[in-house]
Amino acid sequence: MSRALRLSVLGWLNLMLSAIGLVVLAGAVAVAVLLHKIDRMSAELAEDIQPTRVAAQELQAGLRDQETAVRGYVIAADRQFLEPYAHGQRAEAAAADEIRRRAGDRPQQMADLEAIEAAGARWRTNYAEPLINSVTPGRPTAADAASVERGKAEFDDIRILFEAQNDHLSTARADALHELRRAQAWRNGVLIAILAVFVATAALLAVLVRSAITRPLGALAAACRRITGGSFGERIVPAGPRDIRAIGRDVEDMRQRIVAELDESRSARTRLTEQAQVLDEQTVELRRSNAELEQFAYVASHDLQEPLRKVASFCQLLERRYGDQLDERGTEYIRFAVDGAKRMQVLINDLLTFSRVGRLNVTHAEVELDRVLDLAIENVSGAIEESGALITRPVRPLPRVLGDATLLTMLWQNLIGNAVKFSRPGETPRIDIEFESSDDPAAPDQWRFSVSDNGIGIGDEFVDKVFVIFQRLHGRDAYAGTGIGLALCKKIVEYHGGTIWIDTSYAGGTRFYFTLPVHAVVPQMEEEGTRV
Repeated sequence: MSRALRLSVLGWLNLMLSAIGLVVLAGAVAVAVLLHKIDRMSAELAEDIQPTRVAAQELQAGLRDQETAVRGYVIAADRQFLEPYAHGQRAEAAAADEIRRRAGDRPQQMADLEAIEAAGARWRTNYAEPLINSVTPGRPTAADAASVERGKAEFDDIRILFEAQNDHLSTARADALHELRRAQAWRNGVLIAILAVFVATAALLAVLVRSAITRPLGALAAACRRITGGSFGERIVPAGPRDIRAIGRDVEDMRQRIVAELDESRSARTRLTEQAQVLDEQTVELRRSNAELEQFAYVASHDLQEPLRKVASFCQLLERRYGDQLDERGTEYIRFAVDGAKRMQVLINDLLTFSRVGRLNVTHAEVELDRVLDLAIENVSGAIEESGALITRPVRPLPRVLGDATLLTMLWQNLIGNAVKFSRPGETPRIDIEFESSDDPAAPDQWRFSVSDNGIGIGDEFVDKVFVIFQRLHGRDAYAGTGIGLALCKKIVEYHGGTIWIDTSYAGGTRFYFTLPVHAVVPQMEEEGTRV
């Protein structure tokens, strides 16, 4: 029994199938041998014995025709009575040839044929031919009684040979039929035995499946149902063949792992509950802190700007009232103070704008980018007219996106304003705006926009630095500004779910790319042409 348990279900099935295969193979060989024998006996009956019997009847009929023709010729002395005699000889010869062809390997049939042929030849030589020669055609004569009696006696001997030949052929046919029926009986017995083995094997296989597979699997399934019902402490005892026992061990290991994970999850749930309470407290504190920061930012923006306005105003009053009493250096100091106060006001406003992106007064609606672009160009129209900048827009309308119109206006305004501000000296600024579907497989549902100019450009080493707040690449005496514009653009684009970068391969100036998620279908194409 221990060896049997070492076998797997597949091993048991292979063993049973191998046994069935051996039985089937042995039965197939036996059936094949018997079928071959049946075919051989059937062929012998159909192709040899029966045709030989027919040929023997034709042989005997040919000899009888010869005897009848001789007697008729002797009585009538008419040559036409000899035609059956000649026809009988030909039939006799043809039948003898057929018997030799069909029964050439059976000595008894050949001996009977030779005896009949010899007796027929003697009868023709000793009786028929002399008698025929003694008759004058057209002059019937009475035959000699002794001659007739001798011919009759010789032909009676031939008839005895006919009976012996027929008896031998009947015996050969009976023997062949007996062998055929015997082979058929063996064939039927083998087939019945194979069927019985199949039935027994099927019954044995059913018992094996029930005892080796169904019962162990049923016990395993019942244990699993009890475990899933909440009895996690129930131990699974492996039983059955090797592979089912292996499954039982695996399920038991899984149960132990689940129990361990369940204990761990309970501990983790307890920790998560405690952490959730802490997070709730921190969320409340964070909301309070944000409210205080908002209030602080609002107060700071007003409380800081008011002293700055006073500093700037009083410095200007000092310059007007006491300007004739101050030397050149004193006047320069006053201008420095006024300029610093104004730059501080601009810086405070830009910081407030940067901090409020995505937090205050933000709306999410369908935005027509053509409209916000028109508004952005209008906001920097003074710088555009002063520099004579040329702005080329796409032939087709810009798409609609989901976002905040004010923030997207600030995005266009900063990019176009920078393109105008950082133009090449003595060269008319040119700004090209384009858009297309993104070709990035990682972000297929996005629009990609580009703003290109022919300005002074940005070095490769600064392409990431320019998006950091307060990072300036030029002194304030060369280009005005606080260094917040591109940082604000980056924050606006990322708030809308896109990205912004500089095309380092563009050599004609600076080209900014930024993406925005697709929201609506692009409007129909307008008439071809360039909108400026």
